[in-house]
Amino acid sequence: MQLTPENILLVSSVLLILSIIASKTAGRAGIPVLLLFLGVGMLAGSDGFGKIAFDNPAAAQFLGVIALTYILFSGGLDTKWESIKPVMGPGMVLSTLGVLLTAVSVGLFAIWVGDFSWKEGLLLGAIVSSTDAAAVFSILRNKSIGLKGNLRPLLELESGSNDPMAFFLTIGLTSWLSLEGFSPIDLVPMFLKQMILGAAVGYGLAKGCVFLVNRINLEYEGLYPVLMLGLVLMIYTVTDRIGGNGFLAVYLAGITMNQSRILHYKSYIRFFDGIAWLMQIMMFLTLGLLVFPSQVVPVIGIGFLISLFLIFVARPLGVWVSLLFFRFNTREKLFISWVGLRGAVPIVFATFPLIAGLEKSNLIFNIVFFIVIASVSLQATTLAKVAKWLHLAVPEGLKRKSLLDIELSDGFKNALLEIELPQDAGVNGKKILDLNFPKTSLIVLVNRGNKYITPTGATELLSGDKLMVMTNSETEEQKIKDILK
Repeated sequence: MQLTPENILLVSSVLLILSIIASKTAGRAGIPVLLLFLGVGMLAGSDGFGKIAFDNPAAAQFLGVIALTYILFSGGLDTKWESIKPVMGPGMVLSTLGVLLTAVSVGLFAIWVGDFSWKEGLLLGAIVSSTDAAAVFSILRNKSIGLKGNLRPLLELESGSNDPMAFFLTIGLTSWLSLEGFSPIDLVPMFLKQMILGAAVGYGLAKGCVFLVNRINLEYEGLYPVLMLGLVLMIYTVTDRIGGNGFLAVYLAGITMNQSRILHYKSYIRFFDGIAWLMQIMMFLTLGLLVFPSQVVPVIGIGFLISLFLIFVARPLGVWVSLLFFRFNTREKLFISWVGLRGAVPIVFATFPLIAGLEKSNLIFNIVFFIVIASVSLQATTLAKVAKWLHLAVPEGLKRKSLLDIELSDGFKNALLEIELPQDAGVNGKKILDLNFPKTSLIVLVNRGNKYITPTGATELLSGDKLMVMTNSETEEQKIKDILK
């Protein structure tokens, strides 16, 4: 089937609806939803049942960049500074040094096992060097995997902030291979320019957006998210036009807006959560259409070897070296290493060599595609099991939940939690007064056998109680969980 103006809307709507409906069954079967979207695109493509002819890397790259822009912004908008502040140091080291070590080690291994020049091998390593924000956000947040300590904010911070480094390495190495007179020395000022401008412009424009939104006084509330759609794209394009890293800019802009007093903040959270899902589906479907499975089959052998090396050697090497001077135990480092998910971002990055017309760009693209399938299939399906195996999972009753779907004012910073005490709770029979609860937190309601109790300091807690806890700081969550074990 040829994509024409007459049938493109029909095809798009059918693929979107099928992907969402199939995701419900796939989730119950343990199949990663993102892998399902990719599979639907492949089945609809030229080698699949749909026979849709789509061989346009430039269009796929364009859509991928737009999708990643909104996914990163949504991730940043839903990331609280209080939660990532304690892990800012290790997160930034993982996002830079960790990515560089992964790229170099995978590149050297690809040179050894494949027919690549050292430049081509390093380019392949750079393309798959970062964890995928879309994959990590969707799995950690939507599957509600409870993790001890600061592991979850660290993993989310790393996945949201390491794409700029991988993007820089991919663009730099592609330029080195395709442009005459380009020198590795040129990468140093390019890196500094991209990162400094990306951070500065992202923060500055975010503050400007907050000022605009709070004072524009639109007649219809529904126009505010639409306005924000345009502002996010503006942040990316302005940053990119002046030589900064647009991905870093939009992610930092999201975090900055989260920290600011901005009108209709909760409306933006809901709106961009939906937009992020739409962008993920669109990105995976498009990349699934772009790939030819018949061309991936011949690279399964080398792709499998590189995938194993990436998962079991390169990623752990980057994690261990990056966290050398930070207080993380072996179990935590092992889990961080396992959450090295590769998703649609490496496939998007692999289109840059294709568009540049590099000699082995098609081979690199197909190997990257196989690596992504292997990573999502193996790692995404086992995250919860590995967390339990390493004793890093929070007990089921101590996971954070949303108790009531209520609309609080935009300036309201308190978190409302529901915590169910496990059957063997250590606080069984203890009075609330004796719990040494944080001063900024309060148990406001106890659900015991579907009967509600307004607690006082003398109220004794029992195993199986469901507690409504209000806290004004996410940093207190872990303390609360530790006390209520």
